[in-house]
Amino acid sequence: MDHYTFDDLPHLMSLMTGDEQHAPAATSTLDVLWVLYDQVLWVTPEIVDAPGRDRFLLSKGHGCVAYYAVLTAKGFIPEEWLAGFGSFTSRLGHHPDRTLVPGVEIGSGSLGHGLPLALGSALGLGARALTEPVVWTLLGDAEMEEGSNHEAIAFAGALGLANLNVVVIDNASATHGWRGGLATRFTTEGWSAVTVDAHDHAQLYQALTVPHPGRPHAVVARVEPKDA
Repeated sequence: MDHYTFDDLPHLMSLMTGDEQHAPAATSTLDVLWVLYDQVLWVTPEIVDAPGRDRFLLSKGHGCVAYYAVLTAKGFIPEEWLAGFGSFTSRLGHHPDRTLVPGVEIGSGSLGHGLPLALGSALGLGARALTEPVVWTLLGDAEMEEGSNHEAIAFAGALGLANLNVVVIDNASATHGWRGGLATRFTTEGWSAVTVDAHDHAQLYQALTVPHPGRPHAVVARVEPKDA
């Protein structure tokens, strides 16, 4: 049974010391990750390999300190692992590794891979006639400038992949931004999309659970601008 709450996450994050923590990138995702794992995703340590589980893919892997804290709070990894973050012998690297960390679905690195991989996962579930599981991926707004993401958005919209969901953390770090707001990048390709305050848990839950039959879904979660 979980014995951690959202209020415990800053303490868990503080146990991970050393370089390459990317603290702003991590803290910008913390609320979204908590609401997903606490209220939305159907995945627990007991069913981490079950075919019918929901999938979460962290594309914004350099913000993994928050991810590790949430995985600890939800029982996927022990708290004792956190102090070794980033060390040579630690399972917890500066980017998550699916072969080393229970509950991690992909190994991240260069930005722009999470959404295409999530698209492939959603297609794979359909090919296996698994209609209940859903796929979520979390990206940063600057990452949206990668061409791989533009192709994935267009393809998923054309196919109407309703089991594919995206959260984009928008801290206004994209070079040029998007006319009309980031959500329009999705809606013009046939997606469902909403924009919310990334720190408001009630708004997040509503946005993450809104029905979107026949369409993939995107949540743009706004945080403080990177250079503010």
